[in-house]
Amino acid sequence: MGDQQAGDRLEGRGRRSFTKALLRDLRALEEMLREGRIEADTRRIGAEQEMFLVDEAGHPAPLATEMLAGIDDPRFTTELARFNLEANLSPLVFGGRCLSAMEEELHEVLGIARRRARELGGGVVLAGILPTIRKSDLTLENMTPVPRYRALNDVMARLRGGTWEFRIRGIDDLDVRHDSIMVEACNASFQVHFQVGADEFARFYNIAQVVAAPVLAAAVNSPLLFGRRLWKETRIALFQQAIDTRSPTEHLRETLPRVSFGRRWVRESVLELFQEDIARFRSLLAGRVDEDPFAVLAEGGTPGLQALRLHNGTIYRWNRACYGVTGGRPHLRIENRILPAGPTPRDEVANAAFWLGLISGIAAEVGDVTRELSFDDAKANFNAAARQGLAAQFTWFGGETLPAGELILRRLLPLAREGLLAGGVDPADADRYLGVIAERVEDDRTGAQWLLRSLAGFGEKGTGAERMAALVAAMARRQEEGEPVARWSPADLAEGGGWKRHYLKVEQYMSTDLVTVDEDEPVDLVAQLMDWQRVRHVPVEDDAGRLVGLVSYRALLRLLARGGVDPSGEPVAVAEVMTRNPVTVAPETSTLDAIDLMRRSGVGCLPVVKDGRLVGMITGRDFMEIARELLERKLRE
Repeated sequence: MGDQQAGDRLEGRGRRSFTKALLRDLRALEEMLREGRIEADTRRIGAEQEMFLVDEAGHPAPLATEMLAGIDDPRFTTELARFNLEANLSPLVFGGRCLSAMEEELHEVLGIARRRARELGGGVVLAGILPTIRKSDLTLENMTPVPRYRALNDVMARLRGGTWEFRIRGIDDLDVRHDSIMVEACNASFQVHFQVGADEFARFYNIAQVVAAPVLAAAVNSPLLFGRRLWKETRIALFQQAIDTRSPTEHLRETLPRVSFGRRWVRESVLELFQEDIARFRSLLAGRVDEDPFAVLAEGGTPGLQALRLHNGTIYRWNRACYGVTGGRPHLRIENRILPAGPTPRDEVANAAFWLGLISGIAAEVGDVTRELSFDDAKANFNAAARQGLAAQFTWFGGETLPAGELILRRLLPLAREGLLAGGVDPADADRYLGVIAERVEDDRTGAQWLLRSLAGFGEKGTGAERMAALVAAMARRQEEGEPVARWSPADLAEGGGWKRHYLKVEQYMSTDLVTVDEDEPVDLVAQLMDWQRVRHVPVEDDAGRLVGLVSYRALLRLLARGGVDPSGEPVAVAEVMTRNPVTVAPETSTLDAIDLMRRSGVGCLPVVKDGRLVGMITGRDFMEIARELLERKLRE
């Protein structure tokens, strides 16, 4: 989420002062570029590993503060949610056994995190989106208590008008509203950095844009959100919508979201990206900026460009330009933000190897990619990869159209190997990690496909909560075993660890596939719905989805008892027989509390309501099925 020291909202004089500092930093960077001060004789790579913290049932566990209190390691830091953690890996010189060294450090930091999590009764899972995550996990109470995060939420909420609406279309559809940026915490990534020289930055950055699509197609790992099957890499759509500060009216203008692929090729310099970001995006947060970069340069030092880095930390290009200082020398990096966390450290390093090798290989073989492919085609390829993974069709150099898998296997993997070897990477490392990609693509066994095939294999067994928990448990177990995802066996429902863990809250077993009526409709429709759907209760909602009543089969029986018609002879309206202000529960209500409420109220059905809107239903039959499941499984144990 960017520089952790930024925590103040920008208003009035503060905004003017920060903007002046931002422009001053940009001018200083321009002078550094002109004078050749940017490091150019060394290539380095690095990575950031984001991870989910889970409880024993595989649900998000808000343990980050306690985790960090027991980990004496500066590589670990917070993320937006208390159920996320990040580890920053050590920079490595590109070449030799750098890829193996990256995987070894990944295992080291994950081992540290897992040991600490177990001490707290939890665990660690690598996933682009954790299948068990629920909307009720995305509360402000689960936001990490860092001023920057709360300030960022407040300013974005003000710009958005207070609410976020998410719409994603896949095999299933997702339409959900939320009141904070916490939906962004559903995402976890493996961010790879590649240091390049200033003179070659534009060329390398454009190549990174071109290869984003095939690399993502081979790496997709996030097909599920809130139990719905959406894009093969749903993170792409979700993150863009979660950090979008545009109001609805602005969408009529040509404006960019803060998360984007970009608008055009870079022609000459990294300055073009920073200039566009300053021109198009307001500074959201401020931090202490006490550096005069020109004074530092005059003294022969290297400025940190604090304001520029703070501003850059609130703009999330999928390939982001970064300025940094290592050993007192300034450098430029391309930060790859497209890759999901997981499925295993080896898979992640394989994804990084494919990306790094392709950039190096295409730079040597093609040179200027902007003459071979239009920017619009590169962007369309990226969106297709996010939606379809290896099933995507790409427009490639010379206007040729190729299936993603064929392009990767026949052309890009050999090119990536040449690029790694030209960069001095150990041949055994290059073959090991690119072999992981080849096996994955040949068998169409990405992380996304493993999740979807495992889910399909469950059939109708278990509840939705049990299925998601089984996926998470299976992921965690296979990640620790270490085999890449192409070799994983499908998840088994029994891996979820027992049904008792998955009936804790109403939202975990409520029915969300509902039929409803309007209060002005005739009761004849209600009777037909009850017959067709085999239900005894039909909710009544208005045009805005707000629950206004409930019709029970008993109400229909009472109507029949008095003749079944209105005295005027007109059809009886639903409004005349429905129960107004029915007893309801929230999705977060515990199962025991819901059972007790149903017993005390003498009702056979509880509509589940969130923010006044109907989101689900539970009935006495649901509780009977839970009780029967309890008895049957207890007898089997």
